[in-house]
Amino acid sequence: MSNAFITATEAADQLRSGTLTVEKWIHDCLARIDARDGAVRAWVRIDRQELMIQARACDRAGPGGALFGVPVGVKDVILTEQLPTGYNSPIYSDHFPAVDAGCVKILRAAGAIVLGKTDTVEFAAAKRLALTRNPHDLERTPGGSSSGSAAAVADFHVPIALGTQTGGSLIRPASFCGVFAMKPTWGLVTRDGVRLYAASLDTVGWYGRSVADLALVHGVFDPDGAADLQSSDLRGARIGVCRTPYWDRAEEPTLAAMKQAIELLRNAGARTAAFALPDDFATLDRDQWIIMRSEGRAAFLPEYRADHAHLNTAFRDMVENAEGISRRDLVKAYDRAAAARATFDEIASGYDAILAPSTVGTAPVGLASTGSADFNGIWTLLHVPCINIAGFKGHDGLPVGLTLTAARFEDRRLLEVAAAVEKVIAAA
Repeated sequence: MSNAFITATEAADQLRSGTLTVEKWIHDCLARIDARDGAVRAWVRIDRQELMIQARACDRAGPGGALFGVPVGVKDVILTEQLPTGYNSPIYSDHFPAVDAGCVKILRAAGAIVLGKTDTVEFAAAKRLALTRNPHDLERTPGGSSSGSAAAVADFHVPIALGTQTGGSLIRPASFCGVFAMKPTWGLVTRDGVRLYAASLDTVGWYGRSVADLALVHGVFDPDGAADLQSSDLRGARIGVCRTPYWDRAEEPTLAAMKQAIELLRNAGARTAAFALPDDFATLDRDQWIIMRSEGRAAFLPEYRADHAHLNTAFRDMVENAEGISRRDLVKAYDRAAAARATFDEIASGYDAILAPSTVGTAPVGLASTGSADFNGIWTLLHVPCINIAGFKGHDGLPVGLTLTAARFEDRRLLEVAAAVEKVIAAA
């Protein structure tokens, strides 16, 4: 079997034991890309010659660093020294800043190798979509804006890939493509060198094929350091079940996945308890939108002023405030968000984790939209960590994920619970 199909954690063991070389692993990943990316179209930039140079250098140096030799995809809104960063925008088609974003520097310092840049919605924001297709059904969206990163991991091109989330840009593609993803607590990962859309929402996260893979990357980004995941089961675990205020938007695949997950958790010994968020949380999706669009006005003002003719109408409208969002609207949204964060942390403190939908349903047919982020924006606004749990399928066989979340900076505990949940689902 090709080494492209192994997880990052499995490969790490093989690299250290000498049964796998970095060069062989990357060679197999590139072979998979050659076989599949003509259809999936996850990648926009790969420098094969440089990759082989780095792989051989790793093999000569020998194991070192938590991510030694791990090939990583990087969303093309994140700066990379050795590859251009185009943001899927005609304004930056020849943009080559020759510097790594902070998150990329951290990965490289841990031994990772940047395999290439993955396709994205323009500026990870609007209008011009990635060319990427869902690897499970090429006529369906992979989600967005981290389209290429999710599809590349799902289709076994690369074991780990970076993405970003302002609304649902990490978790939604993970659900649609059937992979694990982590949106950490806002502020945990540096955004230096990452193109911002909404400064108080944007979060760098990552995709993997297992919770252990997510934890491996989290341990590199956590400035407090991280030990191996504690082996545990779900007996006695307190799992809150939150349908969110938008439950009426859930479709049959999500309804079925939630029902199945609750049954599996209970059978594994977890104590599940449904709860409703306070009534004033019902406005949070609108508040997230107000903040995102308002902060976007500042984010895209430079292009509006300097490259107006090449900036598409979606961004012009944003800067010109075509929606008519007042500064008073923004202040009220900020205030409600700040109050809700403290309230949710208090609610979440009563549980080991909280289960919620990741998406309305499975990936919709068509490539003109990345799908609904109805179940994502609230968690992004609250700044809480989220993990998409893969392993569920709709009646059509397409993947649908569920979200585990917790209070701010409870990321490590959330990973431990997610690892136990993953085992239960895999055994079902």
